[in-house]
Amino acid sequence: MRALILAPFAQSVLDRLKLEMDVVYESWMDTKRLLSSQEFVQRIQEQDIPILVVEADFVQSEVFERAPKLKFLGVCRADVIHVDVAAATERGVPVVNTPARNAVAVAELTLGLMLSLLRKIPAAHNMVSSGKWVDPTDAYFHMRGSELWRKTVGIVGFGAIGQQVARRLGAFDSTVLAYDPYIGSEKMKERGVAKVDLDELMKQSDIVTVHCATTPETVGLISGQRLSLMKATAYFVNAASAYVVDEEALVRALRERRITAAAFDVYRTWPVKPDDPILKLDNVVLTPHIGGATDESVLRHSRMMADDIERFLKGERPKNLVNPQVWK
Repeated sequence: MRALILAPFAQSVLDRLKLEMDVVYESWMDTKRLLSSQEFVQRIQEQDIPILVVEADFVQSEVFERAPKLKFLGVCRADVIHVDVAAATERGVPVVNTPARNAVAVAELTLGLMLSLLRKIPAAHNMVSSGKWVDPTDAYFHMRGSELWRKTVGIVGFGAIGQQVARRLGAFDSTVLAYDPYIGSEKMKERGVAKVDLDELMKQSDIVTVHCATTPETVGLISGQRLSLMKATAYFVNAASAYVVDEEALVRALRERRITAAAFDVYRTWPVKPDDPILKLDNVVLTPHIGGATDESVLRHSRMMADDIERFLKGERPKNLVNPQVWK
């Protein structure tokens, strides 16, 4: 049995898999390239590869139709939007993902972005590193910030990441509200969170943080009208999806100081275009989509994927099976 692993993988887990099978490891983060459908078909068929593991590669219907030797597809991420799951199911190929692999990483970055906004950390760093800290007391006047202590934080989307954010906010004695039509109020209450509707969350929150996936229901969810409900003293954090927010309305609100500041880890284009108006704002903190970029996230998805590959090899149902209808 041979596996082609194109996702970044922890060496310790690779070594473990190599005890059971032949592993070809070519992380796309090392090669800096993604394979085409034709390359997938050629390699799977010619090199006799029944197990394929990807992270960023697109696996389209052509691969399943023209590479019958493929028997297992692993996707080292939670969403599988870049995989034709319907085609995989039609051909009887199990698709396995790694849900919540980076929930802790994104939650921790989210708290970091909140603190960066409230305490003006990037500006403070620039003041010192640029040599502009001349008057020893100047920063006390111009960089006085605020605390997370007893702030009301509204979480839009209470899945794995939203729940991790709420858990960490408890240490700051924050009041946490959440909007998620798929999570009940009792489950939220168990986690010390109050379930509210979205408009109420926008009105009450000192900080609004977005943690919902891009779906037809969530695109444009944070509209200009909803942004207008926010307090002038409020902050906005988005480490989930640029498409959930009316970006033009948000830029206007920031430019006109109708909200105090915002932080972003996601954008409509990667990298951000040089003429993007967000780059001209002086009340934003920007990070280059690094929410899930931690060693621990890689280790976590490596272990989850290896566990399910081993289950598959034993004839057992993988735990994180996306298309359970293929399992007989």
